[in-house]
Amino acid sequence: MGLTTRDGTRSRTGHYEVPGDPEPPVRARAGALGWTGLVAVAAAAVTADQITKSIATRTLELNESRELLPLLSLTRIHNTGIAFGRFAGQQGIITFLTAVAIIWMTVFFLRTGGRHAYFPVALGLLIGGASSNLFDRLRAGFVTDFIHVHHWPIFNLADIFICSGVVLLMLGLAAHDRASPR
Repeated sequence: MGLTTRDGTRSRTGHYEVPGDPEPPVRARAGALGWTGLVAVAAAAVTADQITKSIATRTLELNESRELLPLLSLTRIHNTGIAFGRFAGQQGIITFLTAVAIIWMTVFFLRTGGRHAYFPVALGLLIGGASSNLFDRLRAGFVTDFIHVHHWPIFNLADIFICSGVVLLMLGLAAHDRASPR
């Protein structure tokens, strides 16, 4: 003996259907468009970072500084550390951890990239920035930093991309959490 459902049919389980539209399924995996976006953003980040580092290397001597604005200079340095010079001289561990982070971000995107429109851009910026700095470490043993906002450590465009990617990822995750049913 079953019960009548809202469309007039009988339920074999004896349970009524819950009125209302069901939640659309959350697409976890990234599709072709997401991957295209991620690769395009990452490639653009690597290209922009490498071009600006090349220009800085050609136009500035090592440790040379040129003031652009009262609080902004271009000052070329070689950074053997990460995160504003921390862990200087620890190339092996920095290279290993960066490679692991890039692989982890790629797997994360593979598994969850379709959950929010921010993910391809956020992870593209993160992967692009990290890859560009990793390329420099493998090629030269250091990263060229040249943007100097006074009273702040010198950085490069890849660092801006990494920080922006983190912010976008956090916003995307927060938006996803708010939209997810509890």
